[in-house]
Amino acid sequence: MGREAEHSLADFYFSDSDDPLCPPEGFVQWAEAGSWAMSMYEPHMLGAVAPRMAIERAGERSDVINLSSYNYLGLATHPEVVEAAQEALRTYGTGACGSPLLSGLSDLHRGLERELAAFLGQEDCILFNSGFAGGMGTLAGVLRKGDVAVLDAKTHLCSIDGVKLSRAKLVFFDHNDPDSLDQALTDSEGARRLVVVEGVYSMDGDTADLPRLLPVAEKHGVGVLIDEAHSILVYGANGRGVVEHYGAEKSIGLQFATFSKAFAGCGGFTVGPRALLHYMRYYINAYGFSCALPPAVVAGLRKALEVATRDNSLRETLWANTRYFREKALQIGLDLGHGSSQVVPIMVGSDRRRLYELTRTLHRRGLFLAPVDYPSVPEDGLRFRVAITAAHTRADLDRALEILEDTIIRGRVDEAAE
Repeated sequence: MGREAEHSLADFYFSDSDDPLCPPEGFVQWAEAGSWAMSMYEPHMLGAVAPRMAIERAGERSDVINLSSYNYLGLATHPEVVEAAQEALRTYGTGACGSPLLSGLSDLHRGLERELAAFLGQEDCILFNSGFAGGMGTLAGVLRKGDVAVLDAKTHLCSIDGVKLSRAKLVFFDHNDPDSLDQALTDSEGARRLVVVEGVYSMDGDTADLPRLLPVAEKHGVGVLIDEAHSILVYGANGRGVVEHYGAEKSIGLQFATFSKAFAGCGGFTVGPRALLHYMRYYINAYGFSCALPPAVVAGLRKALEVATRDNSLRETLWANTRYFREKALQIGLDLGHGSSQVVPIMVGSDRRRLYELTRTLHRRGLFLAPVDYPSVPEDGLRFRVAITAAHTRADLDRALEILEDTIIRGRVDEAAE
């Protein structure tokens, strides 16, 4: 990987081809030249998601410590969750076979809606069969042309795409900066507006600074939507997210989250006022024109919610593991950025070739981490992203730290990288 390391996916967004069904020639050449690096993406999971598992990358099978999956509470293989899904599969079959509006909702779906609304102290809940589509659809469902969406600069792409889909004006404020938010809201006075933030920012691992941001939104009389994808069931005394963590339940208009992280399932949901959600059900195309979640998935999610909230043990274990990993990682000299959550970036810098060489070496030495490249992060902020879970043991974390120190700190890169 030589000159090809000078490029990234951002360089080929606009195609030089006359036919939209033909990829850019430059991309084809670049991908071929850097095939060994691109093969680090789309690894094959050879079994259930677990702290120690087998994966296959570029044709190489390895037994690895998994620090890349969002199974924050370890519920992906929890016996009660698995049994609930199996029982629903036997009773309800494999799929919903219809959109929620027409024929896809079962009593299981309605039960999960009621339970999530009650858990989060809201009036109603909408379920989505995709986390990305849910985040995108929620914004597309409430915003219209002429509205202004004011997003934190590090907000997830699903929110950005939702604003674009709605044809509302997209405005960014500097990450977690109340002065920048104040200026953006001042500049957009006279329009209908909505502020969008995240509970935990997925690439940096820090939280929305609600104590400083919410007073600004309230001063301008503007509502707030928060995406709790990486914080639901993790933050707060009862797992109700960053909103609960900061005691801001009464200051948030809509709360969105995904099921693919701590819930260890798939899909997403939005909670909020009943009248608003009733309206949104008919204007979110990602809801009304998509098949409902499979009943077996819904049953697993209901059991996951029960297991995660019956006591604080899983959450306490997750936070103990997070503190341990962060402390030890800093001691060996890893750059973890400025976050404090269970999402832990390991900063690599701007050397793209080194990022992929490290990825291959980590894999061969028994540690599964995915490379995070530009444009997902800034060009000088290439990184790995660690996901700590309650299922990791101290032995898992110690071995992972040993591999990271040997590879990243001591610089022992696999010589087989080409």
